[in-house]
Amino acid sequence: MSMPPFHLAFPVHDLAAAREFYGTLLGCPEGRSSDRWIDFDLQGHQIVAHLAPENAPRRASNEVDGEDVPVPHFGLVLSMKDWERLAERLVEAGTDFVIPPAVRFAGQPGEQATMFLLDPSGNALEFKAMANPQNLFAKD
Repeated sequence: MSMPPFHLAFPVHDLAAAREFYGTLLGCPEGRSSDRWIDFDLQGHQIVAHLAPENAPRRASNEVDGEDVPVPHFGLVLSMKDWERLAERLVEAGTDFVIPPAVRFAGQPGEQATMFLLDPSGNALEFKAMANPQNLFAKD
């Protein structure tokens, strides 16, 4: 099954900081840009950082498997190997995680490696990898 790319536009307070975070730290190639926005390629998905400092994200969270998961958040479901490489790169870069790389729902159908971090504007991102990728939508 071919999956169409999604598009997500989100506010940032500083385009240079967004370029450093998404382009350099996460390795997202940059697409088109202007003095008000930047397109990034997040593994084939178009995410767009729009300069809107007045719309900084509000902090909220929900408890999930004993952790306070930031809401809203976005991210990717990676292969375990890609998740491990990204986690290693982020740890080596001294990333300040909201929830550091860990496994949750151990031994359950939804077992997954996950990590949460904030971009410089406070937008929350989650990167995860399923222990059993076919179980992404499995019920307990």
